[in-house]
Amino acid sequence: MFLPTTKKELNQLGWDCLDVVLVSGDAYIDSPFIGTAVIGRVLSDVGFRVGIIAQPNVQGDDICRLGEPKLFWGVSGGCVDSMVANRTASGKPRKKDDYTPGGINNRRPDRAVLVYANLIRSKFKNTCPIVLGGIEASLRRIAHYDYWSNSVRRSILLDAKADFLLYGMAERAVKELAFALRDGKDQRHIRGLCYQSSVRPTDHLRLPAYEEVAGKSNQAKKAFTQMFRRFYENNDPISAQGLVQLHGTRWLIQNPPQPHLSPKELDHIHSLDYQRDLHPFHQKQGAVRALETILFSLTTHRGCYGECNFCAIAVHQGRTLVQRTRKSLVDEARQLTKHPVFQGRIHDVGGPTANMYGVECRKKLNKGSCPEKRCLFPEKCKAMQVDHSEQLCLLEELRQLKGVKQVVVSSGIRYDLILADQKNGLQYLRQVVRHHVSGQMKVAPEHCQDNVLACMGKPGRENLLKFREMFNRMSAQEGLKQFLTYYIIAAHPGCRQQDMQALKNFAQQELRVLPRQVQIFTPTPSTWSTLMYWTGENPFTGKPCFVEKDNQARERQKEVLTGPGTSKRQGEGRSFVKKKGSMKKGILSSRKKRG
Repeated sequence: MFLPTTKKELNQLGWDCLDVVLVSGDAYIDSPFIGTAVIGRVLSDVGFRVGIIAQPNVQGDDICRLGEPKLFWGVSGGCVDSMVANRTASGKPRKKDDYTPGGINNRRPDRAVLVYANLIRSKFKNTCPIVLGGIEASLRRIAHYDYWSNSVRRSILLDAKADFLLYGMAERAVKELAFALRDGKDQRHIRGLCYQSSVRPTDHLRLPAYEEVAGKSNQAKKAFTQMFRRFYENNDPISAQGLVQLHGTRWLIQNPPQPHLSPKELDHIHSLDYQRDLHPFHQKQGAVRALETILFSLTTHRGCYGECNFCAIAVHQGRTLVQRTRKSLVDEARQLTKHPVFQGRIHDVGGPTANMYGVECRKKLNKGSCPEKRCLFPEKCKAMQVDHSEQLCLLEELRQLKGVKQVVVSSGIRYDLILADQKNGLQYLRQVVRHHVSGQMKVAPEHCQDNVLACMGKPGRENLLKFREMFNRMSAQEGLKQFLTYYIIAAHPGCRQQDMQALKNFAQQELRVLPRQVQIFTPTPSTWSTLMYWTGENPFTGKPCFVEKDNQARERQKEVLTGPGTSKRQGEGRSFVKKKGSMKKGILSSRKKRG
C-alpha cells in the first residue's frame, strides 16, 4: 500500500490526521531509490502516520490537502537540487524533468525548498516545526556559493525560516527527531541535525561568519576557502566536530554527523514495503521516466571514497562505504522477478561507483577518513586493499536466480580499481565483459589533460588506455560487439579551449572514438570544484586556477567534441550526475543473449 496523498486515502485508512507530512519536488515514486519515499517508509516502519504531498501546486491550497501534521512538516526539493533540475549550465530553462509525470518540467519551482517552506507558513500560521531535508537542503546547509545568482547565499535553513535541517541520508536522524518531538524531549542534541540559535554551543568549532565570506574581495574568498575546508574536514562521523556559523545575530548550529548505518540497518531499509511504482494520484498525468531506470535496479551500497572534486557524494553520503549484504540483495532481486512486468533483466547492480562494493579501508572504518590524504588520488593509498571477490560472488548469485536472464552493471566503474586488484581484477573484468555489459560500458575519465585532471581529482590517461585495451581484447575473445562510453566534462576549472582540443586529438588518435556524452561543468553547492570556480584558486596548491565563466565560451568548449549547436539540440548535462540513491542515468541498449 502506498503512503497516503489525499484526504480520501486518509479516510480509507481510518486516520483522522497525520504525524508527519512530507513535501517533495518530485512525483511520488514509492521506491528505495527515492529519498522522500525512504524517509516516509522509515517513519511508518516505527509507527508514525506519514503522508506525502508531491509536487504541490504553489497556487491555491494544494499544500493543505492532508491537513496539518501533529509533529512536523518534512520539506525536500526532490532527488536533484531544484536549480539543477530546472536550469542548464548556461542558465536556460530545462524543458524536461525525469521526475515529473509526462516529462514536462512545469511542476518544480526554482529554489523549491524555500518556496514550499514559505507556502506552508502562509497557509498554517504558527504551525508545527518545518524540517528541511534532501540533497538541496543538505548541500546548502552552511553559507554556500550559488551559481545561478553568482553570489554567496546564507544557509538555506535561515532563508527558509525553518526550524530544523537534517543533512545527509538522515534515516536514523529523522526517527530520533520524530520521537523527540512526540515525547516532548530536547531535539538539539541529535546528530545530523542543524538548527539556529541566539546562543553558541561552546563545544562546536566556529566557521567564518556569513558576513566574512559573502563578499567578492580576495579577503572574503580566502575566508570562504577556509570555511569550506573546515566544513569538508568535519563530515566524518568518527572524527567530526560540531560546527557553528554566525549569520547576522543568529548562529547556525550543525551537530556532528550521524554514525554510518550498519549493513543490517541498510538491509532493513531496503526490505521495507515499497510499491516500486508511481502513485495512482500521478498516473493519469503521464509516465515518469526515472521509474524506467530504477524499477529493476539494485543499490549495493552508499558512499564513495573516490572524492572527485566536482561531486557532492562525499558531503551528502559520506566518504566511507556502507554496503548491503549479499543475502539482502539476492532476496530483493528475487522479489523483482515476481514483478508483473519483469522481463528477465536487472538493469543495474551498483552504487555511486559499482565496483567499490566489498572494498573499504579497515583503518578508516575504525578511525575515520584521513584528514590529509585521499583513498584514490593522486594514486591509490596502500592501506586500501582492493579485492573484487565480494562483487564477483554477488553477480554470480544474481545470475543463477530463476527468471533472471541478464544482470547489467550500468553504474560507473572505476577502472583504476580494477587495475589495482592484482588478484581478482582481471577475473572481475572478464565476468563483467562476458555477462554484465548491455552493449556498452560506462566509464568516466572526464578529461585527459593532467592539469585538468588534477583539478578534478581524477586519475591520468595511462590507466584509461590500459583498461580500454583490456576491455576490447576481452570483448573480442568473447565474440561480443560492445564498446566503452566515455563521460566528459567541459569548462571545468583549469580547462581552457586548447585543453578540449587536446582531448579531441587524444580521443581520435588513442581512443579512436569521439565522445558525445559531454557535460558543461555546473558549479553546485558544497564541492571543491565549485570552490575553485568561485575563488579562481586551486585550494590544494594555493595557486591561481583558470576558470572559464563566459557562457558562450563554455559552450564552445563542449562543441569541440560534440559539434556546433549540440547544447541547444540536446540540452546540457548536470555536473553531479553520480547521485545513486537519488537516480542513475544510463543507456540501456539491447543486445544478443549469451549462452
